[in-house]
Amino acid sequence: MSFNREMDACSILNERRNVSSPSEAIDWDSLEQMPLGGKTIPEWLSELDAIAKEVEAELVSRDIGCHLVEVLEAVNLVLFESRGLTRSPVLVDSKHSYLHSVLSSRCGSAILLSIIYIEVCRRLGLTIVGSRVGEDFLIWPQTGYPEELFKVTSGHSLFAIVNGRCVEDPRSMASDLTGTSLLGLEIATNRDIIGIALANLIRLHWKRASRSNHGLMLTSPLRHVNDASEKPNMMDKSNVPLLRPQDLRLAIMASERLLILQPHNWALRRDHGMMLYYNREYGKAVQELSICMAFAPEEEAEILEPFVEKLHLMRLESSWKSLGHTGRLTVP
Repeated sequence: MSFNREMDACSILNERRNVSSPSEAIDWDSLEQMPLGGKTIPEWLSELDAIAKEVEAELVSRDIGCHLVEVLEAVNLVLFESRGLTRSPVLVDSKHSYLHSVLSSRCGSAILLSIIYIEVCRRLGLTIVGSRVGEDFLIWPQTGYPEELFKVTSGHSLFAIVNGRCVEDPRSMASDLTGTSLLGLEIATNRDIIGIALANLIRLHWKRASRSNHGLMLTSPLRHVNDASEKPNMMDKSNVPLLRPQDLRLAIMASERLLILQPHNWALRRDHGMMLYYNREYGKAVQELSICMAFAPEEEAEILEPFVEKLHLMRLESSWKSLGHTGRLTVP
């Protein structure tokens, strides 16, 4: 427990070095007034307006019209050269997954850079759409002639100009795309894009929360409960792994928001319930996992049922001890 507290304290110092202490915290009347990295949310969004104006200035300075290729080249010049935005090769730092942090640190995840690209182009009157292809999220200008996107001029296709190196990497599924196959992709809605960003946050914060427990999975306790060879005390509270509390809380918060978008996603609700279990919120975990069982396939519900029953007993034991009783709660 001492080691876990030390790790969490280091995490707070590293990730929130410039944040005021709770005693100095201010109650904000609205979310828009709360500062993030020295600016409010409207001020960060105005950064996107500023980038769009820089693109317009670049087009005017070069006496360039509004041809699609030239506009996209100007967007790339401002974003990736003037502003110096880069894509994080491996998602290990949470700041690469939040818009204000990406705009200030100039390094972000693929989905965040795509969102910035889409929003800057929208301010220029250009519609950019996107879709998930394998591990990549690809974007392209909306057009009735997709084959035009793959014509190579000056060494690169328009599709490659927008998406960068992954399109030309033979290991990527994006390298196999053509104008015809592009038409078969499902265009991501705003809800889909938000869902991808939230799912990335859940994975990132869970990985950071559990990194001192190598190989720990959200569903590991389910395997122990359903394994007859395991000792019967595997569900004892003392055996719940110690995780980094701040990252676990952030993973739960991202999961709560994703459940608003996908309330009937049984696997997501199961994972949310398991994170609540790891956070020792047994009552909430029982509630979420019970709802999950109503949506889950029969074989998955059968795996969850004995775990939920034992979790319910753990909740009763916690209530028993909170009333001042000692010893273990026995059920005849």
